[in-house]
Amino acid sequence: MERQAGYNSEQGGEDSHRRIVHVDMDAFYAAIEQRDFPEKYAGEPIAVGGTPPRGVVQTASYEARPYGVHSAQAAVEADRKCPDLIFVSPRMDVYKEESQSIRKILFRYTDLVEPLSLDEAYLDVTEPKKGPRSGTLIARRIRREIQEKTGLTASAGVGPSKFVAKVASDRDKPDGLTVVTPEEQMAFIAELPIEDFHGIGPVTAEKMNEMGIQAGKDLQERPERELRKHFGKRGAHFKKLAMGEDDRPVKPNRERKSVGAERTFREDISDPEEMLRRLETIAEKVERRLKGAGPEGGPACGRTVTLKLKSHEHEISTRQTTLERAVSEKEKLCALAERLLHRPRPPAEPVRLLGLSVSTLTSPTSHAGQQLELEFP
Repeated sequence: MERQAGYNSEQGGEDSHRRIVHVDMDAFYAAIEQRDFPEKYAGEPIAVGGTPPRGVVQTASYEARPYGVHSAQAAVEADRKCPDLIFVSPRMDVYKEESQSIRKILFRYTDLVEPLSLDEAYLDVTEPKKGPRSGTLIARRIRREIQEKTGLTASAGVGPSKFVAKVASDRDKPDGLTVVTPEEQMAFIAELPIEDFHGIGPVTAEKMNEMGIQAGKDLQERPERELRKHFGKRGAHFKKLAMGEDDRPVKPNRERKSVGAERTFREDISDPEEMLRRLETIAEKVERRLKGAGPEGGPACGRTVTLKLKSHEHEISTRQTTLERAVSEKEKLCALAERLLHRPRPPAEPVRLLGLSVSTLTSPTSHAGQQLELEFP
């Protein structure tokens, strides 16, 4: 499926406009499970993630979505909406491996690749490494190569900015391509519901609706000073997006701010020793993820360690320490987790979730030969 063949797609073009492509894999985790286990999951409504009553849906197959099943939804709600829903445990190592294969395809066309997650990325193909200077042709080839290499489908959007390209990629899912030329972007933005604008959540959307702002054209017509009056600096940002003013660059090698892992339990945990046993598994995941969190997929370590706890009543609390020397190893993370868990005292209430994260990231080579400092401020 393909909409609009702009950007001089067959000739390559010589205009000065940027060509931004947003590639978004279709139901990535669920599609991998359906591909790998067709006898169990092909054509079935499946949800990858935790199971009821505590779990959360990470990805839902397209067969499940008409029932109202979606990502970040409580598994118990998804199960209620779709009684035939099949819950599948995630295989993150497999998903990461597929993601790396897909990124290799993206880097064949440009070094300006900005991954947003395992299943989506921006590319700036204004000056591609190979092929004509055509965002349309490059997006078309990328989608074809991904399908040939992985057996999975991707949707893509092409536009003169990151905002337009990302919105366009969601217009013709699954397995679609939508292209918005510079000449068409104002009309394209005018038709967008305000909920599609970056930074406009339910509360802001409700306030805008009360002001009579329901689509991009309404934002285009409102004076910036009025939007600033009601929404502060964000109002100016919304106005710029509505007018097609988005010059944010595609940033390769985006610096990660933190690396972590967490787990929600089927039953609440009240014993501190049991919490520590669960944290050991979580720390192992954090250690593994840190090995690929540095520049160009290399290792990383961090000086700030945060313990996250969620009670049965969904109240979240954190305990944090910043060290003089960075850490990454499971054993050191476990030692820190234990100190944080007991400082000033173990949780008074049973917990349903535990999490551990490392931030203030740096390269381990900067700390070679140094030992762990366990003293807390």
